[in-house]
Amino acid sequence: MIQKFEFKETEIKGLFEITPFNADDIRGCFTKDYSKEVFEDNGITHDLAEVFYTTSYKGVIRALHFQRVKQQPKLVRCISGHVYDVVVDLRKNSSTFKKWLGFDLIGTKHNEILVPAGCAHGYLVLEDSIVSYKCGEKFYGEYDDGIMWNDSDINVKWPLDKIGGIENLILADKDKNLQTFKEFMTKYGAFEMDRNTTQKNGGGYKLVLWPSLAVLQEAA
Repeated sequence: MIQKFEFKETEIKGLFEITPFNADDIRGCFTKDYSKEVFEDNGITHDLAEVFYTTSYKGVIRALHFQRVKQQPKLVRCISGHVYDVVVDLRKNSSTFKKWLGFDLIGTKHNEILVPAGCAHGYLVLEDSIVSYKCGEKFYGEYDDGIMWNDSDINVKWPLDKIGGIENLILADKDKNLQTFKEFMTKYGAFEMDRNTTQKNGGGYKLVLWPSLAVLQEAA
């Protein structure tokens, strides 16, 4: 069976859930999860700068991450296993500012999401999993940052029951020490979408995002 690319827009502008090209037969399957040409034909610009993979055990949570400067748009897919993936809009002039959406990314479904720059991203691992990130910007360790996975203002409803409860959560020291949403707003004032550089591209758009003045001052 052959499955062609499908692109589903979400409430958060620039965030797409994507079904990639997939061909199944008696040998297994052949998957193409990114095509510059197909994406652009559907009004989406996503140029690759780097590709990363994570291997995670059931119960791991990696959240909620972003890059303060040179934010990274990323195409995220669970290659094997199952993760509950969350995206939070941190663009203050977005109509969905502070809204979060969750997706079940499952290896056997081959589904993926395109996370726009200016959003926080993370996931809870529901089965031992391998996840790929196809990033549109390089990773800069000095700008690596995030918000606590359980921040009360954002209030993500993580399916902790699917890992047997919060006592089974596996959290790295890095993620234990992330800031709250209030601290993020006080320090950085959210990210801004420069409407003057938003380019229409067929039925879609290309978003060019800039950090707040506070971030620029810190980076200077």
